[in-house]
Amino acid sequence: MPSPGTTSATLLLNATYEPLCVVSSRRAIVLVLAQKAEPVDSAADVVHAETVSLPVPIVVRLTRFVRVPYPASVPLSRRAVFTRDGQTCVYCGGSATSIDHVVPRSRGGTHTWDNVVAACRRCNHAKADRSLAEMGWVLPHPPRTPSGAAWRLLGTRTVDPRWRDWLGMPDSVSA
Repeated sequence: MPSPGTTSATLLLNATYEPLCVVSSRRAIVLVLAQKAEPVDSAADVVHAETVSLPVPIVVRLTRFVRVPYPASVPLSRRAVFTRDGQTCVYCGGSATSIDHVVPRSRGGTHTWDNVVAACRRCNHAKADRSLAEMGWVLPHPPRTPSGAAWRLLGTRTVDPRWRDWLGMPDSVSA
């Protein structure tokens, strides 16, 4: 059975301290032992081997710069829409259980970030294939494509509070 310390996640930084991705703690330990990365921040847990004991890294930095092309945008998914909208219906503020196209697809609406919102089943059913103007409803804020390092790197994964300094996120914001 693997150690609980090796089953957690670790933030991987480039040599320039730019966030690259999230790897398993086990992968981070291998990178540190192979001297391809150095620990920047570590947890209280320690992994023991026959000849070495190593604190479980929370954040590691590569020793050599790696050039990585990033995807232009965050992929659209049901889970990502719920995360962006805070698991709440944009129409009534209730618990969101479905997604809704602001401009219905039957009327030429697209399946893009700026046309998809989280909605409760009741509001989604009531709106059906009508526009917001026909319903007399108004969105509290227009839907938009998520942006920032946290969305690009983490997607819908929960953010470890110890990574916030490296991702440039305030304490009150989640991805």
